[in-house]
Amino acid sequence: MEEFKQCKLCQRSLPISYKDSICPACQERNLFNEVREFIRSHEVNEYEVAAHFDIPIGQVKAWIKEGRIEYKENSTPSIMGVHCQRCGAPVSFGTLCPKCLKVLNGNKGYGKTYRSDNHKMRYVDKNDDSN
Repeated sequence: MEEFKQCKLCQRSLPISYKDSICPACQERNLFNEVREFIRSHEVNEYEVAAHFDIPIGQVKAWIKEGRIEYKENSTPSIMGVHCQRCGAPVSFGTLCPKCLKVLNGNKGYGKTYRSDNHKMRYVDKNDDSN
């Protein structure tokens, strides 16, 4: 019978030969939490985040595409080359621009407006009512 060990955080079974004590999913979650705090504390772009955490720029872009982090309003998201899947307009997060999202949501509106400057990023907190 093969022996297993458990992730210290989620108790998921891991092979005894697995080198870390935390599973890959928990490692990714911990990394994202660190990135989120870094973005909250610093005015950075995706390249600076990737360099600071020594992670691939593709990982940061994936989080942007998933809508977990975004460029602040008035920045230039085209630096990353992410465009709306519907109309091709540059987007600051996710896969749809605000205009297409509004159309697809039946013109119910599009979230909140964020004010900022330069080409900086922010963590998207969907439950944040402070803005």
